[in-house]
Amino acid sequence: MDKGSIKSSAEMFLYKATVDYNSAKALYKLFENDEIEIDIEKIYFDLQQCVEKLLKALLSHHKVTIQKTHDIEALLAILDRYDITIPNESERLIDLTDYAVEGRYDIICDDITDAQSYFDEIEILLTVTKTNLLTTH
Repeated sequence: MDKGSIKSSAEMFLYKATVDYNSAKALYKLFENDEIEIDIEKIYFDLQQCVEKLLKALLSHHKVTIQKTHDIEALLAILDRYDITIPNESERLIDLTDYAVEGRYDIICDDITDAQSYFDEIEILLTVTKTNLLTTH
């Protein structure tokens, strides 16, 4: 998606989610290769931001008013209330909510081995969101 072609808040959320995902992926690769010193919480923060924005993209696309929140579980509940379906595996992404605020200031100490499973699940959610935005207007 080209930044200059964004026409809606849903597309903006999708664009920003993609940027967060790409940032997390790049940092993860550098981290794994011992090329940078970084707290794993930074990678999880970017993943949390990605999920939050993907869910908000879907809600915005379906004309659902979004209250300001970083709570992935609350956003999933709103999606459910409006019968907006996403992959079942997305429930696990609720765990990323802790990184929205606490992860920026505290050390949560999750294992790096969880990161790849989050990337896998988020890639599915990213594809579902892109498809949803492109196929329904």
